[in-house]
Amino acid sequence: MCIYSPPCGIAFARCHVLFPNRTGSRIESLEAIISAATSVKKAPCWRAAPTPQQTTATSAMTDTTVSHDVAVAEIFDRLAALAPEIRASLPGRRHKSSEVNPSGEEQLAADAHADVLLEEALSDIDAIGQYGSEEQAGPIDVGDGPLSVALDPLDGSSNVPSNSPVGTIIAVFEGELPGHGKDLVAAAYVLFGPIMTMVTAHEGRVAESVVESGERDVITDDLSLPDEPVVYGTGGRHPDWTKGFTRFVQELEDEFKLRYGGSMAADINQVLTYGGIFSYPALESDPHGKLRLQFEALPMAYIIESAGGASSDGTQSILDVEPTEFHQRVPVYLGNVGLVDQLEATLAFYKSIE
Repeated sequence: MCIYSPPCGIAFARCHVLFPNRTGSRIESLEAIISAATSVKKAPCWRAAPTPQQTTATSAMTDTTVSHDVAVAEIFDRLAALAPEIRASLPGRRHKSSEVNPSGEEQLAADAHADVLLEEALSDIDAIGQYGSEEQAGPIDVGDGPLSVALDPLDGSSNVPSNSPVGTIIAVFEGELPGHGKDLVAAAYVLFGPIMTMVTAHEGRVAESVVESGERDVITDDLSLPDEPVVYGTGGRHPDWTKGFTRFVQELEDEFKLRYGGSMAADINQVLTYGGIFSYPALESDPHGKLRLQFEALPMAYIIESAGGASSDGTQSILDVEPTEFHQRVPVYLGNVGLVDQLEATLAFYKSIE
């Protein structure tokens, strides 16, 4: 089937794959369900001629999109400009602060400092009406603009004491927080690794830049996942994994290389570079997993899907998850389409035999 889909800020037709046997007759074996889910075919895509009302709506949407383009570029530029300052602040802030963030995690001094820097840098952009952060109890009204930003100011901050990679993640929504995937306008992350890089997604295109100087020096403006996946990474303690997820990982172990470092920005960068899948799964002790929808799952799902991959909470695209609260958690699976299909099929099979 073909539908209009707005996750990139403009309306466009998108062909969806059809999954044989996903509905209807029950599939009785794991091998069959995986085969059915990964043997996909393209459906014909068509678009009817626009009506006068649609033409008017499209014209208005184009004006809005142009306005958002300018705002998104300013947001990305502010983030790139601030990246060297965030990185330079880390050596003296490796210790824990006396605060606990709203998710119940101990803050490092680096977490709080990065949050302050980002709030100050982004709040005076005219297009931004709300600023939201993993380190804040709720969104903060900062203006009258139509856009909101949700950030993980220092993703993987527990890596700072051991001098391992960390990052900054940002989602840009149209409207107020908590935002829905359909309202995402753009997303990005900065990776503080051996090289300081920034990956941005907007209007269906993913770009990678070096930001060592505080400016975006574009390496590629059309980044996509490699066709042949190589790596996998997964969080959560193995004894706490579900049976379905355990079986899925067992299927990967003989073929793929394990790459998991405790920073989502670094782990997703591995998937974008080499192809594969990243997971922080639903756990036996917590079906919602660990990662936050607003600050981690949605922006990374937007980036991966814009790069030609797929996202899932185990049953549906993360971009389709209904937001219910600001610090909502959700299981996260991101990567090459075939692997995400295999993951969903495996989880569905084990659920069907419980």
